[in-house]
Amino acid sequence: MKLESERAAGFWTPRPPSLDAVLVRLESLSRQQTFVLQREIALARMLRPYLGGGVGRIVAPLAQETDLADLSLLCDFYPEDGQLTLIEQLRDVITEHIPDEERQWLDPLKHSYLDLLELTATPKPGEELTLRSLGDRTLFVVPGVESLNDAAAGQVLLARVVRNPVAGESDDAVWSGGGLILSPADAKALLDITAEWRREMEISSGSFALGEWREFAKRFGHMLLWAFAQLRMDALVDAVVHIRYRRPDGQPYLYAVALYDHHEYRFFVDGLSEISDLEAEKPPPLSGSSSRAGSFPPARTWVQRDRSGGSDLIVARVTLTSSQLMVECDSPERLDRIKHRLAATFGFSLHFRGEILTPPVRQLSVAELRSDEPVLLVVTKEEDCRLLNQFLEKAYLEWSDQPHLALSRETPRHAAASPALRGKVGDLIEEMEQHDLGRQRCGETAFNYDRLRGQVGVEGKPG
Repeated sequence: MKLESERAAGFWTPRPPSLDAVLVRLESLSRQQTFVLQREIALARMLRPYLGGGVGRIVAPLAQETDLADLSLLCDFYPEDGQLTLIEQLRDVITEHIPDEERQWLDPLKHSYLDLLELTATPKPGEELTLRSLGDRTLFVVPGVESLNDAAAGQVLLARVVRNPVAGESDDAVWSGGGLILSPADAKALLDITAEWRREMEISSGSFALGEWREFAKRFGHMLLWAFAQLRMDALVDAVVHIRYRRPDGQPYLYAVALYDHHEYRFFVDGLSEISDLEAEKPPPLSGSSSRAGSFPPARTWVQRDRSGGSDLIVARVTLTSSQLMVECDSPERLDRIKHRLAATFGFSLHFRGEILTPPVRQLSVAELRSDEPVLLVVTKEEDCRLLNQFLEKAYLEWSDQPHLALSRETPRHAAASPALRGKVGDLIEEMEQHDLGRQRCGETAFNYDRLRGQVGVEGKPG
């Protein structure tokens, strides 16, 4: 399995009925009115990376993460308002009878902690498993479970086990519930992240009392959950970086777009023609052309192609009109390189109007994450048109109040109030509409230019 899917691999285990009954009692106590605020504080601490932005804006905690966080609340959390811990409250309760077979679990639960446990051998059906703590090499022997039959020696479980109260000094333990399966490399990364946080905490406090792994894991085991959340985010970012977005015809989807104003058409034609990795291309005929737009010089297009591996893919397109320069690329990195080249060639003749760098939001399936090939995602024309509309709406509505060189440095809104410039404003908007990015990409304009006409105060197109 690839790292991305390993980081999302979980397992579930049964608990002894008497242990399960005790945990049900502790859960009930945690939901009582006097404790509900402390419960919220505890779970917010355990699952902090998923709250208030960050990882939580992209991915939700796995069910096993939530289960481990809930166990940390029940077994590890010290209330901040001076109340007894939940285990202490249950241990001291005198209002109801708690059977001895349940009460015997309270001390083992109190001393349990979240840990990284390495499988010392490949599981075999019906046989016990020996686990070794990566923190201090402590051994635990637990019952074999079907959900781990596909695991292998060397893999690591992020889990909590509980010493068997009737096992004496032996290594016998039981499962407390669900857990997460990590590769050795991911487990090491998780341990390293946690160790770094631990060192920072010790240095900032001036106290090195957390030297014992068990003490640290008991008090700060939730940091293992934080580190796991960070690994999940890193895996997702890595997968997204390698996504290839495609149009329905198989060509790259050019989602990274930058928009500029300019006023030196011939200078730009000459400069773009001299850029070696751009090829001039004859643009397709435009529909709905008007006599007003025909007064402008023709739009020119240059493309950058990727012909590696026998392919012929357009990975960037530069479109020049009399007043605008539009750059479309298949990635923010390529767009950045072309922008730097344009800045070096044209300098202050370019006036930046805006850009969009965000690809369509998609949820990746486990099968896509497991694939050895880069993920290919097809973007429909409807989705493309919607994303372009969001970009152009912001860029063009701000255009109304930005000085324009073609309008003697007046803003379009002010120029529209001048009889000498009013027609020029209408012509500029007409040309923008004729060369709207959506015409070539989606077969229709992506923006309603009558809105722009209404905003600056010029007549709409004749019906």
